[in-house]
Amino acid sequence: MRDVLREFYGFADFRENQEAIIKNILQKRDVFAVMPTGGGKSLCYQLPSKLLKGTVVVISPLISLMKDQVDAAIENGFSAAYLNSSLSVDEVYSIYRRIHAHSLELLYVAPERVAMAHFFETLRTVPIALFAVDEAHCISEWGHDFRPDYMGLSAIAVNFKDIPIAAFTATATAQVQEDIIRKLGLRDPFVVRASFDRKNLFYRVEKKIDVEKQVLRFVREHAGVPGIIYRATRDSAEVLSNFLSKNGIRALPYHAGLSAEERTRNQNAFSKDEADVIVGTIAFGMGIDKSNVRFVIHADLPKHIEGYYQETGRAGRDGEPSECVLYYTPGDAYKIRYFINQVEDEAERLTSEAKLAKMILYASANVCRRRQLLGYLGEKYKSQNCGTCDVCVGVYELRDITTDAQIIMSAISRTGQRFGRLYIIDIVLGKGTKRVTELQHDKIKTFGAGKHKGKDYWRAIFDELLVQELLVQEGDKYPVIKLSQHGKSVLFGKESVMANMRPEIRADIVQQVSRTEAGSHFEEFDHGLFERLRALRRGIADEQEVAPFIVFSDKTLHEMCRYYPTTIDQLWNINGVGQLKIDRYGDEFIKEIKGYLEMNPDIRMQYK
Repeated sequence: MRDVLREFYGFADFRENQEAIIKNILQKRDVFAVMPTGGGKSLCYQLPSKLLKGTVVVISPLISLMKDQVDAAIENGFSAAYLNSSLSVDEVYSIYRRIHAHSLELLYVAPERVAMAHFFETLRTVPIALFAVDEAHCISEWGHDFRPDYMGLSAIAVNFKDIPIAAFTATATAQVQEDIIRKLGLRDPFVVRASFDRKNLFYRVEKKIDVEKQVLRFVREHAGVPGIIYRATRDSAEVLSNFLSKNGIRALPYHAGLSAEERTRNQNAFSKDEADVIVGTIAFGMGIDKSNVRFVIHADLPKHIEGYYQETGRAGRDGEPSECVLYYTPGDAYKIRYFINQVEDEAERLTSEAKLAKMILYASANVCRRRQLLGYLGEKYKSQNCGTCDVCVGVYELRDITTDAQIIMSAISRTGQRFGRLYIIDIVLGKGTKRVTELQHDKIKTFGAGKHKGKDYWRAIFDELLVQELLVQEGDKYPVIKLSQHGKSVLFGKESVMANMRPEIRADIVQQVSRTEAGSHFEEFDHGLFERLRALRRGIADEQEVAPFIVFSDKTLHEMCRYYPTTIDQLWNINGVGQLKIDRYGDEFIKEIKGYLEMNPDIRMQYK
């Protein structure tokens, strides 16, 4: 295993969980693995193809993802191919000949292909080493991206009883995990739930004011680096893309309203660094394997945290510092809720409402972003300060809000814990609405106790108390707010409440803090050499007709720019440089590094 890892991938060690997963696959045991984007899932099913007899069949949902992964596998020294609708008839026949000749280590196919009777019969006639199901959450109706085509995959376990199945996904709640295992028919699988914590990502939320100008300012401050911007609708994606282009940004749109040819062309331009920014709807992303995306912006509120987490996970897949920014206004939530209310199935509607409520809390509560994300995904974040979100780096001020919390709680208690948030805020603000006066709640002691502060302030306090579980929300259609046991302790003065409250602060200062903190945990590198190596990589990629990151990742180039390898032996010690890539590109990169050092003789050398 380690020999293959070093020779074909150029890595000295496995990442967390990879070795255990591969060992179980080699023992022909089914596997279910939840690993975050950038956690190294593809290596877990690619590497065994060098050690097992037969072809590893990888079931992947999108054509573009297949192409990038096959290109990368071939670059690393694997015999790999894909079968999908983008191929000509002659190309399909050629792949079938390679299948029958047992000459493919990796074969990527779409779930629709697996459902075809003739393809299924073909698989019966050749040795299969493993079925790997990528993006396995697509089979679960409880997940955020259910796809009916995945349902046909349940036939694999029935018809290939002796072939192991490995299912991978970046996001799955406990309910989704159970659903995937049942529907795929996994047999006593080895289960891995890796940490969802992406330490290289910096999370922050900005108040959405003039989002086009806000995005333009951010992108200009990150000039020349790849980024993804998500918008809620096709029109807004198109408008923002055009706005950025008119202001000198190399931006392209991606949404379902474009032709398939234009979507493919735009995505390829982004993959090959011919465009810096893609402005897309959620239709964009699952098919992108680009490792050096340095930022992901959500210019509109996502519908749920699962989707938000997966979309932000497309930043920094190479492990280098990257930013995730959400521009939020409560108006976005009202728009989403309007469409949720049109859903006829009550169970589906209530589930969507509950997920939206969690997303709103994330965007509005000034509590560690990382802790909220991980908590939703069932993982408890142990540290008190993550150091890589806007809340934890001190953009917010820690304040004692005990008195204001007691005002809210008193109003809830004195009205019998039977009302929702907006009604309680009306009481606190002293609004004598018809309902308040009819129920005589304008007579209670807390009426008007908070009129010296605005409605937005009390909403923020409410969010804090809900996140800290001092208040609980019960009911789905018409939720009411009640006190938790912890909350009662605060109300009766036994405990105090601290919260991070946002002062008025310039956005550029916030951005500077986030950039500084995001990079503070990572080693610096020689930026002048990096630009030269990046240009060399781009030229090689153009000749090979592949994306530049497939030649070498940014992370590998950064390491070259720390240690300045000038011999093959030194290059061999750089992570991500395998034997095949040394044979192909080693001399060119060593020559470039030597030339740079000759021009900069004062550089102090260090070797890895």
